[in-house]
Amino acid sequence: MNKRTFYFLLVIFTTAFSSTVKAQILDPVSWSTSVEKISDTEYDLVMKATIDASWHLYSQHLEEGGPVATEFTFVESEDYTLVDSPSEEEGHSAPEPAFDNMMVKYFENSATFKQRIKLVNKELSVVKGEVNYMVCNDSQCLPPTYKDIVFNIKAEKAPATTEAKKDQATTSKESKEKEGSEKEGSEKGLFSIFFIAFLSGFAALLTPCVFPMIPMTVSFFTKQSKTKAKGIRNAIIYGISIIVIYLLLGIIVSAVFGADALNALSTNVWFNIIFFVLLLVFAASFLGAFEIMLPNSWANKVDKQADRGGLVGIFFMALALAIVSFSCTGPIVGTLLVQAASGGSQIGPIVGMFGFSLAIALPFALFAAFPGWLNSLPKSGGWLNSVKVVLGFLELALAFKFLSNADMVLQMHLLEREVFIAIWIAVFGALTLYLFGKLQLPHDSPLKHISVGRLSLGLVTLAFTIYMIPGLWGAPLNLISAFPPPQHYSESPYGVGNMQTGGGTATHTQEVPEGAHLMAPHNILAFNDYEKGLAYAKKVNKPVMIDFTGHACVNCRKMEQNVWVKENVLNVLKNDVVLISLYVDEKIKFEGEAPDSKLRPGKKLRYTGQQWSELQQIRYGTNAQPYYVLMGHDEESLNEPVAYTPDVTEYHNWLKEGVSNFKNK
Repeated sequence: MNKRTFYFLLVIFTTAFSSTVKAQILDPVSWSTSVEKISDTEYDLVMKATIDASWHLYSQHLEEGGPVATEFTFVESEDYTLVDSPSEEEGHSAPEPAFDNMMVKYFENSATFKQRIKLVNKELSVVKGEVNYMVCNDSQCLPPTYKDIVFNIKAEKAPATTEAKKDQATTSKESKEKEGSEKEGSEKGLFSIFFIAFLSGFAALLTPCVFPMIPMTVSFFTKQSKTKAKGIRNAIIYGISIIVIYLLLGIIVSAVFGADALNALSTNVWFNIIFFVLLLVFAASFLGAFEIMLPNSWANKVDKQADRGGLVGIFFMALALAIVSFSCTGPIVGTLLVQAASGGSQIGPIVGMFGFSLAIALPFALFAAFPGWLNSLPKSGGWLNSVKVVLGFLELALAFKFLSNADMVLQMHLLEREVFIAIWIAVFGALTLYLFGKLQLPHDSPLKHISVGRLSLGLVTLAFTIYMIPGLWGAPLNLISAFPPPQHYSESPYGVGNMQTGGGTATHTQEVPEGAHLMAPHNILAFNDYEKGLAYAKKVNKPVMIDFTGHACVNCRKMEQNVWVKENVLNVLKNDVVLISLYVDEKIKFEGEAPDSKLRPGKKLRYTGQQWSELQQIRYGTNAQPYYVLMGHDEESLNEPVAYTPDVTEYHNWLKEGVSNFKNK
């Protein structure tokens, strides 16, 4: 093992740090109703929502431009009057990821609403109403849903209505089907935490507080033990003790805060600001401004316990390592706990500490088993401080992600996309200069030459810095899309000097057919009416692409901004198909008599968006957006419809397949 290997591990750590949907009708909320008697003439109508895991139901009181607020309406009657408006529980007020971190109030797991009524006719037995609501998770939103609610006034604390029971029975099967996929998604998130924490542990090994301890500690176990087997056993116990110590730290954080508090930490504006300041302190420490150390008295007391020998002594030796190395490992551990907490998972900190401590503990056990490997370790020197400095730059870059979160929630527009990217260009540009030896910090040793490993890492950061520069002019920067603010949160949403690209026949000089428009900023000819779009497709002899979308659909905008803009995809959309975009959350009322609902017999549709939502559910058996269908003139599918497909090549191949099938008919 040599320096080149260690720098290679750093490259992997840096990269990791910066780096077919089944159609089904989703119905994550079931409703039940009951009645609470207040007096002889007053009753509370209770509406309880049971919400599937990972989904959010929204408050009745939201700002415009976000999700659809929950709304209750009751059949007008002379038999009773409504007293005030429906009340609701406290819920959570936090940034909503599905709406670019707009501050909204939402409910998780369950929510209870109450509407007080005053009876005019004491013989009244039933009150009927309707609830209109929208639900989202972190990746998609469902169109507004309407459900009937019925209350039995004569039955205090009445059980769930037949309608609600039916809804709950219908969703129970789907909830079980989704449980597996949601569990898989959760496991992937925890695996990411473990993987990053594991790499962070290896990075911590390369710091001047830990690296020199490896040969010293391993030599102690091998020389002090009577047999080689006993030395290996003691080293393994030492490694396990390290894991136990850091696991205890993760357990304490999880137990003290709990899942709800961790979620609040990840979304609360003030905690994001605190995280920003905390990471700035960690970065300054790594860059050499000062050292974060635990009291020396702690280390002295632990050292005395380590002299006791046996298993207890070995455990306290591991604890002494954790305390002595805190100035190097503390900032890394703190950052990991912050990142794990920002995921809102109660076991995230535990998983993170396990990954980190496992990476720290492994070398002690391995080198004890194979002491000859110690000779291959590079000598301690100034390069260890360089590792700390590199980590300091990474912590500094990460800090601005938390400040960006707070800025977007407060809508202060102080850290818009261009400013954020400019800061990252400056940070990684300075890191590049440091690696090339053009910058020196307080604790650096004189640099006589640049090693191959340092040069390689410098070239990686230089390439990354150059990659980010076009982001100042509107480039999407897909490699770091999770870090900067979204493109609309910028001084120039479409990029400074952005030119509309993609050749084709649909331009601003083209005569636009009736019922169509040119979709900005790419000038794609699009229809929002199904019949008019289909008629035009027959006229020009092109296949139809139905785009089931929504004004509040974040992934729809991601497809339009990141996939549709690509030259090969854009040419197909402008030349080879007729685009029909159907907005399922469009609240435009019908002219004349509204059509009957096909999913709710006896009900009328209120808005045009409901018509497109029912079309998607009835014909294609799904209600999530985005959803894309390539269709012939007889309304037959030309290939398998697709949902959110961020891979440009995959999406383009899907388009070409459908167009080819249309031509070969």
